[in-house]
Amino acid sequence: MVEDDGRILVVVPEALVEKAKYEIWQYESENQAPRNKSEGIKPVYQDGLWGIAGYIAVISLVAVLAGEAAFNRDWLAAGRVDGVLVRHGEFWRSVTALTLHSGLPHFAGNVGFGALFGLMAGRVLGPGVTWLIVLLSAAVANLLNTMLLDPSHRAIGASTAVFAALGLVAGFSWRARLFSQDRWAYRLGPIVGGIALLAFTGTGTPVSNTDTGAHLAGFVCGFLSGTVMPRFYAFVPDKRVQTYSGYATLFIVALAWIAAL
Repeated sequence: MVEDDGRILVVVPEALVEKAKYEIWQYESENQAPRNKSEGIKPVYQDGLWGIAGYIAVISLVAVLAGEAAFNRDWLAAGRVDGVLVRHGEFWRSVTALTLHSGLPHFAGNVGFGALFGLMAGRVLGPGVTWLIVLLSAAVANLLNTMLLDPSHRAIGASTAVFAALGLVAGFSWRARLFSQDRWAYRLGPIVGGIALLAFTGTGTPVSNTDTGAHLAGFVCGFLSGTVMPRFYAFVPDKRVQTYSGYATLFIVALAWIAAL
């Protein structure tokens, strides 16, 4: 480097001129000012705790009623996913099965992860809208998973809904551009994070009785729902929309159990 009339010059042997130009071009390309990114949604953060309370209350109530064989009915047999019966039109089982559990560890695990992922989604989409979408996504996922498996397939548990909530967060965060979008790695951040959590918490072990297909289907259905939600985000902050969505969620669960019993 030499100074010449107030300028700083980079001097190289003549044989290296083209290589020097290329390296300077690389430097300028890597350090150029970031492009103006398109504006994403500015979320209105809400209190997601009401949704969590409702979720825990519903599955707890069903656990108590099922344990007591309320109305002299076998709630497990009436509400679980059954490949044969679902194929014969008992589609409500895709909803009722989400509220049943095989024991305290199964119940506790779904309460914990459901509260975590549900709170994440509820913060950006509101408690009522979140759980309505989660319920519908998980019900569709149960149907898809059942139709793809052998008719002897049977399943229960809220884990399909738990991973639908995770997929909802990932899909919405990605599509709504809640993270920096300057580089492709940042753009894919929500998707990679969601898949990593799915792999870490939703695949079980070789000896466990984990319904991995239902977890994957729940995540995919929730993710697809999340990618659509930015189009309707203008309605999300409305408290009436949240309230009516919450009531609709409870109504669907109640109606499904009425059909089952």
